[in-house]
Formats: sequence, structure tokens, C-alpha cells
Amino acid sequence: MTRTPLTDLDEVQLLDTTLRDGEQMPGVSLTPGEKVDVARELDAAGVHLVEAGSACTSEGEREAIRRVADEDLDATVTSFARGVKRDVDHALDCGVDGVNLVVPASDKHVETKVGSTRDEVVETTVELVEYAKEHGLWVEVLGEDGSRADLDYLDRLLGAGLDAGADRICYCDTVGAADPERTAEVVSRLADRGPTSLHTHDDLGFGLANVHAGLAAGADTVHGTVLGVGERAGNVALEEVAIALGESYDVDTVELERLYRLCRTVSEATGVALPPNKAVCGANAFAHESGIHTDGTLKDGTMYEPYPPETVGRERRLVLGKHAGRAGVKAALAEHDVAVDDDELREVVARVKELGERGKRVTDADLLAIADDVRGRERERHVELVDLSATSGGNLPTASVRLRVGDDERVASGTGAGPVDAGLEAVRTALAGGGDGERGSDDERDGVAFELDSYHVDAITGGTDAVVTVEVDLSRGDRSVSVSASDADITRASVVGMVDGLDRLLAAEADAADAEPGAVADD
Repeated sequence: MTRTPLTDLDEVQLLDTTLRDGEQMPGVSLTPGEKVDVARELDAAGVHLVEAGSACTSEGEREAIRRVADEDLDATVTSFARGVKRDVDHALDCGVDGVNLVVPASDKHVETKVGSTRDEVVETTVELVEYAKEHGLWVEVLGEDGSRADLDYLDRLLGAGLDAGADRICYCDTVGAADPERTAEVVSRLADRGPTSLHTHDDLGFGLANVHAGLAAGADTVHGTVLGVGERAGNVALEEVAIALGESYDVDTVELERLYRLCRTVSEATGVALPPNKAVCGANAFAHESGIHTDGTLKDGTMYEPYPPETVGRERRLVLGKHAGRAGVKAALAEHDVAVDDDELREVVARVKELGERGKRVTDADLLAIADDVRGRERERHVELVDLSATSGGNLPTASVRLRVGDDERVASGTGAGPVDAGLEAVRTALAGGGDGERGSDDERDGVAFELDSYHVDAITGGTDAVVTVEVDLSRGDRSVSVSASDADITRASVVGMVDGLDRLLAAEADAADAEPGAVADD
């Protein structure tokens, strides 16, 4: 496509505020270790500035910020600071590189929230900027609720911050109330003053549109959160800013191929699930089910995708259901090294469609079971669940499993954050060769190495005795498989799904080894 220049900038810097503004999302609370993990991923992706938290919150928050600051990241590490001196002191105590100094800009905030006057806010801002700079801090001044502020006053306030030595100023659409036209009007005025950032929220669905309007008007830095996590409707999603600027305008931001891994890290840390229809990281972003779409995609990957999934660290996925066609089913079977003739393919497609018509997601395990039946093959199980028990009372949920692995039976136990987690850990221990909680040797562990790529639960009936369906995606080496299992007991469904998935992966390796004598399974 012919790209229309958005800005004359070759690069736009990103400031990530997942660890501060994102943590204001109800139900999200990150431990110091989780903040460090996310900060490392942000840094690895090349994010320029990381707002590690709000040092004024508590001693626990300050400890978390210190740990991030001690990581010696390439990114500039900052702390949120209100317009009071003790907040700057707290930030200094944490060893950060700079502060995001937030001062009231709209009359709602100046008069009602902090009970001050415009002149007093300007005077305090100048004093704090000078104080922070004297102590060697990088300083950004943010005019809170700037999108609803009187523009002449906002210009005066942030201009005074720059004159006092601030490194940059920030246009804040704090409550996501602005449209792109208002954003362009305000930012064009502020950018004439000096380096200007954008902080937008998505309450009107304008978060990303306002970023584009602000950049076109002269801003050069964008605040965002991974997955768009944040209070109310959330902040603009950092990964969407990055991919949109890179693909549409050839503007560099971060390492795009790290985006999916970054999203996964934040999802695991915050407990916020990846929405299936989410750009960049959603399960359906590069998934194709329709027969027409699948056929076209197999012929040309760009047929129904705006950019290759590898751009953001993903892989294309063919989903089977009632819309499946011959090309898609054949390709899905080929991914598992299963070859069928034309008559067998016709029957497999028919059965896949029938299963899809019943509203069921056709997993890899379903497809392979159908193919085995059509070809008249009886599947030999490599791993099978014999027994499972789990308890969640007390402070330490535990589970024990009995597995049949080949001709052997293995018993192992595990503990975890909950009974499901404990059950999965018991499976890992049993397959690693350990018994009664004892882990096996390094060679044994290597022999069953696998990754749980995704885990999803849906209740498919109502009431207290609801049946749940657990869907898991597992991978081992360069092979992956999707499996579902249903049960009234979520722990049993989870363990059965994992064991069935591993059984399929090990069966595929055995088939490959039989087909190529002397071949070694790829771990």
C-alpha cells in the first residue's frame, strides 16, 4: 500500500505506564517480582521510558519501584509524582531516572479537586520542576485533564514548566473525553512550546485515533499500556500504537516481533485475558476458518491479513469448524504429518463440518481422532490418566495423579496456587519421571519438556453443577496441539485436557520416528 506520511519523524518514542496507570484497573495488583518481569520485557522490546509506579502510594510500592530501577534497564525508569515536594522526594529515594509530574490543568481539578487557583498551580509547578532538576531527575510535566482545560491556561502552565527546565510536557486526555479534532488543536499549540507527549484513554473509543491526531499535530512521544489495561475503558494499547505506526506510516517505535511475548507476559501478570478479537495478540488475529479464506490464505498469506503474523512474533492458525473446506482440513492434517487420500479427506471434512454445526470448536485432538476413525486406525495411547485427587482446603492446594506412561504407572503429587495449578504440576512431575513428588533426572525432564501455551475455560451449562469445557494449547519442540475436555470438575477437565494433549504430541513424535528410522525427536 502507498503510505501517507503521518509525521516527518522517523521514530516515535513510547512511554509505558502499565506498571502505574495500568495497575489502576480494578482487580489488578502487581507484586514487585511481577513488576520486574514486565519491566524486563518492556526493555527487551525497546520501550524507551517505563513508568514503574507511583512512589507516593506506599512503602511496598516504593520497594517495587526500587527493584525496577535496580535492573539497570536501557529504558528511562520514572515514577509518577503529584504536585507536592514529598512525592519528588519519594521518587528520589527509589533511585529512578525521572518523574512524571502531574499537576491539575482543568478548573475542575484546580478548584474542586485540590482547592487551589491557577496562579498557585503554576507557581508550585515551577518550584517542583526546578527542585527535581536540581536533584538530577528527568522531568515530564503532565497537565491533568488537559483535554478539558482552558487552552490559554494549559499553554501557560506547561510552558512555565518548560521554562523552569522540564524535559518535556504532556497532553493528557485523562478521562478520554476528547475527539481527534480537539486533540489536534491542543497539541499543535503545545508542540510549539517544546517536546510534547500524548496520554490518551479509550472511553469514547478514540484512544488510538487521538494518538494519530496528536502525532500529526507535532507530538513525538506516546504514553500507553500493554493490552490497553487501565481504569474505566483503559489506556491506548501500546502494541496497537506500535503496529499501526510501523505498518501504516513506516515510523519506528519498538521491536515489533517482541509484541506478542510482551502481551502474554502482561496478561499472565495482571490476570487480564487476551480478548480473542484483539489486534496483535488476540487468538483470532491470525486465525482462519472460512473455507474461502483458508484456501486464499494458503495460496497467499497476504490474501486476508494486513501483515504477516511473524511481524509481531505470532504464527498463522487454521481453525476448523462448520466453515472448513478441503484445503484447510488437508493443511491442518499435514501440520500433524497425517496424509489422507481424496475419499478419506472428503469424509474427514464432512465430519468436521458436522461437529462444527453443533457449535463445538474442533480441536486438533478432535481432528486427529476423526482421521484415525476414517482411516480405520486404532490409536495407541502413550500417556493416560488413571486417577486424580485434589484438595483446596487450607493454605496449600494439593493434587495427586496416577498416570499410565507406556507400560509403566507413575504416581506424583503437586502443589499450586489452586487445585488446577496443583493438578498440572503433579502431571509435570509424573511425566518428568518423579514419583510421590520426587522430580526425575535432567534427562528425564528433557524427555517430556513441553509448554502450556494457552488455557481457557468456558461454562457450558448453568447452575451450581455447571459443566465446564477447558481448552488447552500445548507445544513440544516445533509441534503444537489444541485439546478440549469437559467435566463438572474443572480440575479433572484441566488435567484430562493436558494429558490428552501430551499423548497426542508424543504419538506424533513416535510416528515421525517410525517414518524416519534413526530420527531423534526435536525438543
